Amino acid sequence: MVAGALPGFPSRGLAMSKELKVINFMRFRKPLGIVSGIMLVICLLSIIFRGLNLGLDFTGGTSVELNFSQAVSQEYVMGHLQAAGFKDLVVQHLGKASDVLVRLPPQKITHANIGQDVVNAVNSASNPAILKSVDSVGSEVGSELYQQSVLAVLLALGLMAMFVALRFKFNFAFGALMALSHDVLFTVGIFSLFHLPFDLTVLAAVLALIGYSLNEAIVEFDRIRENFRKLRKATPLEVVNISLTETLRRTLKTITTVLLVVLALLFVGGTALHWFAIAMLIGIFVGTYSSIYIATSYALSMGLSKEDFVVSKRRLMDDRP
Repeated sequence: MVAGALPGFPSRGLAMSKELKVINFMRFRKPLGIVSGIMLVICLLSIIFRGLNLGLDFTGGTSVELNFSQAVSQEYVMGHLQAAGFKDLVVQHLGKASDVLVRLPPQKITHANIGQDVVNAVNSASNPAILKSVDSVGSEVGSELYQQSVLAVLLALGLMAMFVALRFKFNFAFGALMALSHDVLFTVGIFSLFHLPFDLTVLAAVLALIGYSLNEAIVEFDRIRENFRKLRKATPLEVVNISLTETLRRTLKTITTVLLVVLALLFVGGTALHWFAIAMLIGIFVGTYSSIYIATSYALSMGLSKEDFVVSKRRLMDDRP
């Protein structure tokens, strides 16, 4: 297919240096926009009514990691700890059925050595338990960290939108802000829907995803601006599709490289980086999708004109040193 001949669009006779099979990305923007809207509503409702499974970094309390000689059920551990007087605890496996993580909120009964008390409660001669680690966070510190994390995400979104507005146009800034908000809400919503642990490592992943998604959007915005100046006879819709097609190879290389790193963290990074890798894995695909069908679609729907990007010869002469 000759460059500029989009499926469903007449050829505008665009002069390109080489043939390019243009993909009509924007053909699917409306149905995908509806799907994204439905998913975001579900995620938002889950966050509001179901809430997040906040880690001890935000709630305060104690995390005790145990290793049993044999596989053990969560019900067994929870039953013995409740019988020993521990309240509102959460028990989960860490990779293997013999590795268990016990999360305890601040208890009414004071324990001088809470880690050893947990071991004594679940220990048995047939399946002895070994204490691997104990981490404690004060409730006031956890609450303060949670408030600061929300402010950090909001500040990152605002600063990113300001940067795009200064670097490009308001239309692009609005599209980028919508895409970044979409990525954050979707990723956090998935953690809420499936009740996955949300701790500081997940928050770090969310902040990293904001930067990743914005980087993808800026690459596409820059190519759109460049093509508006080069392809004078093309419509805005054609320019957007051509630009997205030209950046597709670069996008695929980027997502593949990042995906290899995230998978390495997921499988060999240990428990400390497990949920960070899960959040990054979700965000990589969501961020790539939103840079095309959220950021660019919103910018296009708000109106893009070649007059906004074409630089006159007089202005070029005036800008020369």
